[in-house]
Amino acid sequence: MSRIGNAPITVPEGVEINVSTENLVVVKGKLGELEQAVHPEIKVSVNEGVISVSRPNDDKDMRSLHGLYRALINNMVEGVTNGYVIEQELIGVGYRAKTQGQRLELSLGFSHPIIMELPNEVKVTAVSEKGKNPLVKLESCDKQLIGQVAGKIRSFRKPEPYKGKGILFKGEIIRRKAGKSAAK
Repeated sequence: MSRIGNAPITVPEGVEINVSTENLVVVKGKLGELEQAVHPEIKVSVNEGVISVSRPNDDKDMRSLHGLYRALINNMVEGVTNGYVIEQELIGVGYRAKTQGQRLELSLGFSHPIIMELPNEVKVTAVSEKGKNPLVKLESCDKQLIGQVAGKIRSFRKPEPYKGKGILFKGEIIRRKAGKSAAK
């Protein structure tokens, strides 16, 4: 029994849900509009401000898709009402971040700066305070897209366990290693 798939999704005020006959779910809210194609056998229905997702049988594939699409629709509803924010911290000597519109420029100890063009759906800000590590703050209504962008930024300089340098998510703790010890 899918506990996640069977849970109903309550639609907050100001959110509009449209389910087309081609199994396309469109969610509109104050922060934007998102759409998701749903597997043809999974049924999505909206009744009196509650979204319910159902499956035709108890096959393993249908059970997994049932929970998946319920979670995706819930993330869409949450995104257009509250939005998602990811903060990343640049830890290392000389690591810097600058933004110009949708362009993020990172100095991560390489011989050249890394310039990344971000999608229009993701709003980026770089905060640099004296005495603190630089922060890159990403905001969007699309959870999948913001996670993908944050993962791409992190891949430029993954955190390493010996000195703790790299790009970390805010509040993340890296397990440290001792390194080489004297031979004797």
